[in-house]
Amino acid sequence: MMRALCIALCALLLPVPAQAKPLDRTPRTVVMTAFAPEWDALAHTVVKPRTYKVNGLTFLTGTMAGKPVLLMQSGVSMVNAAMNTQLVLDRFTVKRIVFSGIAGGVDPALSIGDVIVAEDWAQYLEVSFARQTPQGWVVPEPVDADAPPPFGMMFPRGVRLGNATETPRRQYRQAVDPALLALARKIAPGLTLRRCVEGQATATNCLTHEPKFVVGGTGVSAGVYADNAEFRDYLAKAWRARVLDMESAAVVQVAYANQVPAIVFRSLSDLAGGDAGANQMTTFMALASVNSADVVRAFVAALPD
Repeated sequence: MMRALCIALCALLLPVPAQAKPLDRTPRTVVMTAFAPEWDALAHTVVKPRTYKVNGLTFLTGTMAGKPVLLMQSGVSMVNAAMNTQLVLDRFTVKRIVFSGIAGGVDPALSIGDVIVAEDWAQYLEVSFARQTPQGWVVPEPVDADAPPPFGMMFPRGVRLGNATETPRRQYRQAVDPALLALARKIAPGLTLRRCVEGQATATNCLTHEPKFVVGGTGVSAGVYADNAEFRDYLAKAWRARVLDMESAAVVQVAYANQVPAIVFRSLSDLAGGDAGANQMTTFMALASVNSADVVRAFVAALPD
């Protein structure tokens, strides 16, 4: 009995692991970016910033448009995005997640510089690789009737998801928060996007068209820098995708699992293989980051808290 009591008391005296300590208890909107250009477009707008460092990441708390926010980078690609979304949920008090970043355009109706808010997100490389036989492709498991069509040997199989209130089931698309999506539609008419980045305009990185803000449709994500016209056409037809990136579906999945509202804003830096010439991401990365950031700041200003 005494030995058990001693063990229990000793356990209470052990230091609490750093991972368990909340760093900030103020309820905040997380404004998430993937990498430096997206961060740079927003960091200067955070008022009275305070910096926290965890696992090599920088978390910047303060206010934006008078609302309490936390600015962060998820890191590029799906595993980084999922891991660091969970990290911020574990270490801070999060009201909602608003992602701001660049993307590749899939829908031919969209142009570089446009900002799109998809209503749902899918993981297009959650697939079975089929075996090629004289009779055709043989998939190692039954193909779900709800699955989008395959691309060669790649047969979509969806992701089995659930949370505290919903039984896990195979899902092909994960919706963003409907109330946040409605707010995005509400602010859309008053927005004007940029054709050039102030102080950086040249003949090559200034748009000749007026970019637009679009709400609706499907976005797709995978750990792939996609620049292939044939695969772009496949995503448009099979998934009805309008935009693709490398993080959003992972962020939306983790938010869903934790029952935290989330929405994603993406501005087109390139056309994912649909460009007339070479991929234009490096040319328009700064402009796309700024256009997305401008819309996100307007969105944060319109939030109720």
